[in-house]
Amino acid sequence: MPTKLAALFSGGKDSTYALWWGLCQGFEVACLLSVFVESPESWMFHYPNLHVVELQAEAIGTPLLKIWSMGEKERELEDLKRGMAEAVERYGVEGVVSGALASEYQRCRIDRLCEELGLMHLSPLWHKDMRSLLREFVEEGFEAIITSVSAYGMDEKWLGRGIDHQCVEDLIKLNRRYGIHLGGEGGEFETLVLDAPFFRKRVVIERCRRVWRRDSGYLLVEKAYLAEKTSSQTS
Repeated sequence: MPTKLAALFSGGKDSTYALWWGLCQGFEVACLLSVFVESPESWMFHYPNLHVVELQAEAIGTPLLKIWSMGEKERELEDLKRGMAEAVERYGVEGVVSGALASEYQRCRIDRLCEELGLMHLSPLWHKDMRSLLREFVEEGFEAIITSVSAYGMDEKWLGRGIDHQCVEDLIKLNRRYGIHLGGEGGEFETLVLDAPFFRKRVVIERCRRVWRRDSGYLLVEKAYLAEKTSSQTS
């Protein structure tokens, strides 16, 4: 079992929760590995608001390793492999932890890259019950917002909505009615974490705007900063 990990990190709920799991299990997370894609059509990686991960990394207090990619199918895997190899060289990592939920496409490809590099892939959220996982996410004190939507039943009003208990219940209703994946694994929605139990500071969005086209859209964060956490937020 590895002791030093790189966390595949997009800044969304799943990768952040998986990172927290690794810390709680006693692993040393030596770096965050984020792939910055040029295309919104990436099959593997988040696209909206990736620039905020720099603030998140600072809030966590962990080095951020940024890898640039055009986001082209399959070729982006070589970019990820390059980043993982750099994490091994620079930080001596022995494994990676990811927030993979249910996508066999993503899970198998990360597994393959890890095997080629002699690394272990830990995916603690894999096939977990999403109702329980979302409720735990809220109860453990994570703060996140929805930053993109592309699914039946999700209109422009969902952009910027905080993930709280009512939001979880509304997602469950949409799952029953339209069959959307509760974790957004099918691209139904993406998220951005603003605070977490292990963040030293919290991310504050100062300026943002909604971009909406027909039946889908995203929230573009134009300006954000880190703020000190109150005693209630750190307890």
